[in-house]
Amino acid sequence: MGTHLTVDMQEYFLKFRQLLYRFLAILTFVILGMMRHSDTLLAEEPPVEPLRIGTFLSITGQAAFIGAPALATLKLYVNLLNIRGGLLGRKVELIDYDVGIDPRTAQIAVRRLIYFDKVDAIIGGSTSGATMSVLPIISEAKIPFIALANSGALLHPIRSWVFKSSQTHRMACKTILNDMQRRGIEFLGMISGDDGFASTTRAHCIEIAKILGISVIADEVYRSQTRKVLEPLKRIKMKRKVQAVLNVDFGSSPAYVTRDFRKLGFDIPLYQTHGVATLDYLDLSGVAAEGVRLPVPPIVIADKLDDADPIKSILLSYIKLYERRWEVTPSVYGSYAFDAIRLYASAIRRARSFEPKKIRKALEETENYVGANGLVKMSPKNHMGLYFRAFRMVEIRDGDWTPVN
Repeated sequence: MGTHLTVDMQEYFLKFRQLLYRFLAILTFVILGMMRHSDTLLAEEPPVEPLRIGTFLSITGQAAFIGAPALATLKLYVNLLNIRGGLLGRKVELIDYDVGIDPRTAQIAVRRLIYFDKVDAIIGGSTSGATMSVLPIISEAKIPFIALANSGALLHPIRSWVFKSSQTHRMACKTILNDMQRRGIEFLGMISGDDGFASTTRAHCIEIAKILGISVIADEVYRSQTRKVLEPLKRIKMKRKVQAVLNVDFGSSPAYVTRDFRKLGFDIPLYQTHGVATLDYLDLSGVAAEGVRLPVPPIVIADKLDDADPIKSILLSYIKLYERRWEVTPSVYGSYAFDAIRLYASAIRRARSFEPKKIRKALEETENYVGANGLVKMSPKNHMGLYFRAFRMVEIRDGDWTPVN
C-alpha cells in the first residue's frame, strides 16, 4: 500500500469541502442578516424619556431667601440621582419656574408644568398663599405634589395628591407654649406683626395657649418690618401680671422688639418664633438676644444634636454636600426641599413604578423615614407625618443657639 489517496477518497473529501464551504457561507449570511436586523431594532426603539420633576419657587423678590436655597437643593439632589443612574433606570430632569410671591403667576407655572412640560411630579411652593392657590389644579390633574410652604391649611382637609415636607406654624406654637408651661408661666403678653405669617401664627398660638391654660392678657399688633415697636411694648409692660412675652413675626422687626424689650427693662422671659432662626436676627439683636428662647428646625443646631439622634448624620451629610457644591451653608428652606425630593425618590423605589397612583399610595405608606427635619410616618389621614420633635427649643447664649433639654 502507498501513501496516495484513492480516487474514491479524493472525491469524498472534495464533496465534503464543498459542503463545508456552502455551510460557512450560509452561516455568514445568517449572522450578517441578524446583525442588520438588530441594528434596525435598536434604531427604531424609542429613547427612554427622563423622569421630569417640576418646581415653582420664589427665586427673586422679597421671598428669594425661601426659594433660592430650595432650588439649589433640588438641583444638587437631581444631579446626585443622575450620577447614581437615575431612578429605576430613568434620568431625572428638573424644570423650574420663578413665581415670586404672586398666586396668579404660580397657577400659570403649575399649569405649564403639568400640561406643557408633562412633569411626573411637582415639588415646591415657597409661600403659603401661592401654594394654596394651586391646590385645585393639582387635584384636577391627579399628580403627586409635595409642598414646601409651612401653612398647615395645605393639609386640612386632606387632599389625595397633596403632601408636605415642612413643619407647620402650629407645631412651632405648640413647642413654645409647652416650654412656657414647663416653666410655670400662666399669663402671657403677645406682640405680633400684621403680615400673613404673623397673623396665622398668632392665631395658632392664642388657640394653643387657651388649651394649655395659659392666659393671653396682652395682645399688641404692629406693622411688619417696622422699627416702631417701643409703644406696644410699653403697653405690655403696664400689665403687671405678664410672666413672659412672645413676639410673632419674621424679618427685621423681631430684632427691634428684642432690643426695645431690654431697653424697657423687662425682667421676664422673651420668646420668639421659628421665623427668626437666622444669623441675621443674631447679628441685628446683638447682646439683647441673650436668653431669648425660640423653636428652631434641627438644621439650625445640626452639630449640637446628640450623636444618638437618628437625623444628625442625615443633616450633616446634606450640609456637607450643599457647602461643597454651592460654597454656602444651607438654610432650613433648603432642608424642606431635601426631604421632599428624597421622599418622592423613596416612594418610586418602593412602588417599583412611575404610575402616579402607585407613587401616591407609596407616599401614604411612608414610615420610619429619617429626614433632615425629623422622623416621618405618613398615612391616608396624615400627609406630613413629622414626629413632634420636628422643632427643637433653643436659648440664645453668647450669641449662639443652645439646645434646651
